[in-house]
Amino acid sequence: MTRSLVGPAPAGPSVVPRVDPRLVAVAGSLCIAFSPIFIALADVSPGTATFFRCALALPLLVPLALLERRRRLRSSPTTGNRPLVLFVGGALLGLDMTLWAESVHAVGAGVSTVLVNVQVVILPLLAFLVLGERVRRTFVLAVPVMLVGVALAGGLLGDPEAVTGVAPVRGTVTALIAAAAYAGYLLFVRLGAGPGQRFTPVAIATVGAAVTSFAVGSFWQGIDLAPDARSLMWLVVLAIVGQVVGWVLIASALPRLASSTGASILLLQPVGAVLLGALILAEVPGVLQLVGCAVVLGAVAVAARTRATPTAPAGEPAPDADVAGPEAPATPRR
Repeated sequence: MTRSLVGPAPAGPSVVPRVDPRLVAVAGSLCIAFSPIFIALADVSPGTATFFRCALALPLLVPLALLERRRRLRSSPTTGNRPLVLFVGGALLGLDMTLWAESVHAVGAGVSTVLVNVQVVILPLLAFLVLGERVRRTFVLAVPVMLVGVALAGGLLGDPEAVTGVAPVRGTVTALIAAAAYAGYLLFVRLGAGPGQRFTPVAIATVGAAVTSFAVGSFWQGIDLAPDARSLMWLVVLAIVGQVVGWVLIASALPRLASSTGASILLLQPVGAVLLGALILAEVPGVLQLVGCAVVLGAVAVAARTRATPTAPAGEPAPDADVAGPEAPATPRR
């Protein structure tokens, strides 16, 4: 939702160094779980929500990126980042967030957030096709199970009257396309981020996401550059809590956690979104939707623990499993 944030990581700026990393990761996950709630409360077009989310986050992300760059250059002549690759990845991120914002309105905040987590399956498949990474058998077995869960959660199976959302099928489709775009973003970040870089890649990608969301939104449902005060308030909260604080907390905590612990904590994001959607937005999914959400999350948990195994280029040692680059379990999805 990825860069190597689980397990040992190269030295980098730690924002919350003395607090139990499990508590920090839980706090970050809960911040991100609020993102779809803020989008629904803002009640603006998908392009407007994504553009303001990115544009309002940049004044906070850029100083963190500059600080990280200055620290990195003290010990190395270059940062190792590939800005153009990161920008292209950010363009995919903008497409992802715009489509996901539409899915929030169409199928509900909680269900849409569960559905976009199928990127945990899509990313290793892309890595297999592009980078030649091997995929384990247990991972492959999790895919059809997840697809059944997606069909249930999206209201494609069962009684259509017992599902949340004004257009559950459209919301499911846009969520799945968003998941594919997000997986592409993660792959580009993996290829473009320098070692130990956490804030600079996301800052560059956020610029790309702002550009794409403005372009896509201008042609699809429009961009409102002057939302009313109430909507703007929720967009500011979305940018600060969902785009900056949540990500910074998770980026600070996950390098100090075991892979299994980090992956398990990050599952609080979709679970939290379902619960918050019910409590704040009165979105109560049908029984089959809840079963589907549980199936998807179970498959995500299996996929997260049986991730793709990198194939080292000829003559080079295989990278360590925990520091090989961005991977799905470490992704702060929203």
